[in-house]
Amino acid sequence: MVEVGQGDPMIIIPGGPGGNHLKYRAFDAIAKDNKIIYYDGFGRGKSDTAKVVTEYTLARDIEDIESLRKALKLNKINVLGHSYGGLVAQGYAVKYPQNVNHLNLADTFHSYLMWQKNDDNSNHEIKTNYPEVWAELMVIREKGAVSSDASHQEIYGKVPYGFLYAYNPDIFVGRGGKPYPNPFNSKLYYQMVGRDGDFIVGSDIGTFDFRKDLKNLKLPVLIYGGRFDRVAVPEMMVKYKEYCPQAKFVMFEKSGHNPQVEEPEKLFPLIESFLH
Repeated sequence: MVEVGQGDPMIIIPGGPGGNHLKYRAFDAIAKDNKIIYYDGFGRGKSDTAKVVTEYTLARDIEDIESLRKALKLNKINVLGHSYGGLVAQGYAVKYPQNVNHLNLADTFHSYLMWQKNDDNSNHEIKTNYPEVWAELMVIREKGAVSSDASHQEIYGKVPYGFLYAYNPDIFVGRGGKPYPNPFNSKLYYQMVGRDGDFIVGSDIGTFDFRKDLKNLKLPVLIYGGRFDRVAVPEMMVKYKEYCPQAKFVMFEKSGHNPQVEEPEKLFPLIESFLH
């Protein structure tokens, strides 16, 4: 765990599922007036890994935020969940609304239907724009391969990150940074999205649904996404206006899945204003 800055505490919940806190250090930019708390969730980064993969659940990730709050002896917290982290943030705010001052939902998903749209749209884009990769993928799928197989992951990984996740892919080239333990836990990922989760969501991600709960939140909510996000697709992001009408909703016009990287000059003042 890393704490930066002074002020009201805000826990940053990383995406994935399976990612660590490192790529979120851009939020140091708002540490002047806020205490930013970064952590690696169970099974990620420097945290312990499970003895059996069934220990990885959305419910556990939600409870771990409450355990972290108690361990740090915090009263009320601000929460920012990005991508999968937004599921944890929503679940936490629904279960423990008395402990949340402000809820920030970044490029995230309101339901299993939206995550399935992520799969469907991503695969449509790959099939259309990387037909040679798609053809290679279809060969092994026809032989019975599924998303969690190493051969499937290898082929899927041939599509550049920026293609699905960025407005300006060049920004993300060479951003690997220093080596870090367990940078992405694929076993955790496929436990939570299902064995063939890049095509058909299952397990925890195949059942979560916050749509009916969001309108009942009585706390300040900020929801934002990127116009060029091909994962948390705008078609589904804008439905947050219906499911959580009391929230402030912002679409970043020159961002993909990571406005904190592509439009920090617009995002961070927005968050600062929302928090204060």
